Amino acid sequence: MTDQTEEEFNLLLGLNKPLLYLQKQQYTGSYYESTVGAIPTSVDWREKGILTPVKDQGQCGSCWTFGTAETIESYYALKYGSIMDLSEQQILDCTPNPNDCGGTGGCGGGTAQLAMDRIKAMGGITTEWQYPYTSYFGTAESCKFADNRTGNPFAQVSSWTRLPVNDQDSVIAALVNGPLIINVDASSWAKYETGIFNGCNQTNPDIDHVVELVGYGPDYWIVRNSWSSLWGEMGYIRLMKDTVVPCGTDLTPQDGDICNGGPTTVKVCGTCGVVYDCTFPTIS
Repeated sequence: MTDQTEEEFNLLLGLNKPLLYLQKQQYTGSYYESTVGAIPTSVDWREKGILTPVKDQGQCGSCWTFGTAETIESYYALKYGSIMDLSEQQILDCTPNPNDCGGTGGCGGGTAQLAMDRIKAMGGITTEWQYPYTSYFGTAESCKFADNRTGNPFAQVSSWTRLPVNDQDSVIAALVNGPLIINVDASSWAKYETGIFNGCNQTNPDIDHVVELVGYGPDYWIVRNSWSSLWGEMGYIRLMKDTVVPCGTDLTPQDGDICNGGPTTVKVCGTCGVVYDCTFPTIS
């Protein structure tokens, strides 16, 4: 990944930031409230049999579909005891971007919240083997979910919940119950190989990537990426977890086409913004 040009690397960053910020402003649902008791010193969902193998989004800005599908896979496994690869391509092909706002959907970027709302509207998400990923080289296709061969939902999402913004305690408490979809600044991750990473611009982080947060240790977060198992620690990265949570200001929340009513700056907390915007699905 170190031999990629900046343009090639940016293809891996598929978060539609303006739409994310606009959705956060318009969000009217409930926020997560912790119901757990004692908080363990560490959580690692890789040890619990609810994560599929690390995947590879390729040259498509589809991280938002991978972070979403992977987390739905985890919550389905938690509820029903079986693990199944779900279709990122269904989300990619079948989720329109109704707001002319910093992206076009598909390989041009989107948000996990938009994806989960669309999955709910479609009646569920099908399996990877029924609707396989074909956008590795950067092109989404027309939606085939209505086709009899691909229109059979496997997992259904009844709702999704947002954690309080920039609240590390809520993130830790929620991780006790399951993984989270998070939005991060991954612009400096290209050269990461191993260890606890603290190389993001914490003063002015630039939120640009959707991934799955799958655990924590005393001084690190465990994040699953979608750049293949050859990247990082077999597809994962450990981000520094501080007792005193660092915060910065994203100065470019409206990159691309400006969203009406969108903020001009946004407070972002945690290493690489790890605790800034976190959600999880509820499975029917």
